[in-house]
Amino acid sequence: MEQLGRSLIFVGLLLAGVGLLFLLGDRLPFRLGRLPLDIHWQSKNTHIYFPLGTSLLISAVLTLLMWLFSRR
Repeated sequence: MEQLGRSLIFVGLLLAGVGLLFLLGDRLPFRLGRLPLDIHWQSKNTHIYFPLGTSLLISAVLTLLMWLFSRR
């Protein structure tokens, strides 16, 4: 039961952090979805968007958080 409680607290903190990003998104020095490696291509009938830079940033942050919380 103790492990379940810790997992629920972690998920709650993660959701609160994502909520803060949405609330303060316009005030951040960078805009998620508009980073340098984000690919955006548009033609007459086609619109393609691939957020590579945003995906790499989110992956790096989540990896760092998981590494910090898994250390004992």
